[in-house]
Amino acid sequence: MANSEMMQQIKTGEGFIAALDQSGGSTPKALKGFGIDEDAYSNEEEMFALIHQMRQRIITSPSFGNGKIIGAILFEKTMDGEADGKPVPTLLWDRGVVPFLKVDKGLEDEADGVQMMKPMPGLDELLERAKAKGVFGTKMRSVIAMASPSGIAANVTQQFKVANQIIDHGLMPIVEPEVSLKSPERAEADAILKEELTKALDALPEDRQVMLKLSIPVEPGLYDSIVAHPRIARVVALSGGFSQEEACAELAKNKGMIASFSRALLQDLRHDMDDAEFDRTLGAAIDKIHRASTEKV
Repeated sequence: MANSEMMQQIKTGEGFIAALDQSGGSTPKALKGFGIDEDAYSNEEEMFALIHQMRQRIITSPSFGNGKIIGAILFEKTMDGEADGKPVPTLLWDRGVVPFLKVDKGLEDEADGVQMMKPMPGLDELLERAKAKGVFGTKMRSVIAMASPSGIAANVTQQFKVANQIIDHGLMPIVEPEVSLKSPERAEADAILKEELTKALDALPEDRQVMLKLSIPVEPGLYDSIVAHPRIARVVALSGGFSQEEACAELAKNKGMIASFSRALLQDLRHDMDDAEFDRTLGAAIDKIHRASTEKV
C-alpha cells in the first residue's frame, strides 16, 4: 500500500477531503458557479484550461494548506498539470494534502434503479501512472436512484470488483455509490446500500481496506457500523446537491463521517475576487466544513 504517512493521515487525520474532480460533463456548471459563463470558452481545451486555473488558485491559496484539508480528489487532467511550478500531486503533498484521482469514465443510463459505471479501458495503465506521480488513492462514482435490491447489489458488486483491481496496484480506492438526493426512496435505498456494503466489506480479505464516499443518510448514524468496520480506512460524505449550510448541518449528525465536498466547498468562490477576498472566502468554507467533520452533534 502507498506511503504509510499518507495512510496514517487519511485514517486518523482531523480534517476533510476536498473534491476537485469535476469532469467534462460537470465542468461547465462548476465554471458557471465560479462566475465564468460558457461564452468565455469556445472548445473543450479552453474549458479545461479555465477549470485548471480555478483549481490551481484554490490549492495554492494559503487557507488550503492550513491543515484542515487532509486530502484532495483530482481530475486526470489536473493530476497531469502543474501549480507553482510543481506537478499538482507533489504540490499537494508538500502542503500536507494527500492526493487522490478520479478514475471512473462516467455513468451508464439508468437501469434497475441505478446507474452503473461505464467501462474503464486503460485503467491499469492509469493506475500505474498515478502511482508514479505520487497519488495515494482513487475515487469512482456510481448512482442509486431507487430502492432496488437487485440494482443496488449489482452496483456495489461492480464497485468492489474495481476496488480490488485498484488495491492490486497498491492504491487506496474510494468507493462511491451515491444515493441521489432526488430519490423518492432515499431512506429505503440507504438501508439496502448499508446491507450490501456490509456484505462486500465482510468478504474482503483481512489485508485489504477501502474508503467509502457516501451520501449523508436520511437517518443520522445509519452508517455507524460501517465506519467501525475493520475493512474501512475512512468514510467520507458527499454533499450531493445540498448547500454548504445544509450539508454541514446534516454531516454533523453523523459520527465518524468526514466531508468530501465539491459544490458545497466552492459555492461562494468567484473568479473576479482579489486574492485576499478569495482566500478569506475559501478559508471560511474550510472552517465550516472542518467543524462539521470533527465536531459532532
